[in-house]
Amino acid sequence: MLASLRNPRVKDVVKLRNRRHRDRQRRFVVEGRRELACALDANFPMQTIYHCAAFHGQGEGGEAQLLRDFAAAGSDCVATSQAVFEKMSYRRSPDGLLGVAAMPSLALEQLELGQRNGPALWLVAAGIEKPGNLGAMLRCVDAVGGSGLLLADPVADVFNPNVVRASVGALFAVAVAVASAAEVRTWLNRRGVRLFAASPDAATCYTEPAYDGDVAFVVGSESQGLDAGWLAHGDEVRIPMSGQVDSINAATAAAVLLFEARRQHE
Repeated sequence: MLASLRNPRVKDVVKLRNRRHRDRQRRFVVEGRRELACALDANFPMQTIYHCAAFHGQGEGGEAQLLRDFAAAGSDCVATSQAVFEKMSYRRSPDGLLGVAAMPSLALEQLELGQRNGPALWLVAAGIEKPGNLGAMLRCVDAVGGSGLLLADPVADVFNPNVVRASVGALFAVAVAVASAAEVRTWLNRRGVRLFAASPDAATCYTEPAYDGDVAFVVGSESQGLDAGWLAHGDEVRIPMSGQVDSINAATAAAVLLFEARRQHE
């Protein structure tokens, strides 16, 4: 039982909330039963699983079996006191399960494309700043059965605990790569992927093009949008706006575009 708040392992987990420490240690935190179950289903290795029975039962149940599965997969499962778990947790209502994992490589050249049925469907997140948007975008790509999420010059860290939480575990189900905007454009171009850039000033409504080949949608940050580089390399499309605001949430825009492409593919 890990019971001391001064234990170095406790302090180490808390430090991983900070990007500087995550990058230095090349590790990150995954908290929550659903998120950890997704990691297990994807055979994503967890170095350590911290668990506290005092919080079990506040979630969906099945904690004991999940712990047995992680132990069988080679994870070090460590029980903690309630006070220690509260210290390590970044959630207001923890469910008593928290994992620490090594960061995988997110290099474009190591992206595993695997086997696909039908046209490729990529989402490019360009300069996205908000962790919640990145997490929601991961869920959207997973929901449409997309090929993956390409992060071009991201501001938000994909291993931020809030990204992991907002993705509800989709981080482990979706192919992800991080690169510069120029590298992403080159990578897509070499594979013959047609690029569509979301822009409120585009003349073409997003429902007009035929998304019948390998396509990628690029969505920019809510504060800056897309720069000229993206607009010059892609076909611009817009989502019609009938209200007083001139734009919608970046993740919502991504969902609209992705589901239209999926509708056409069916």
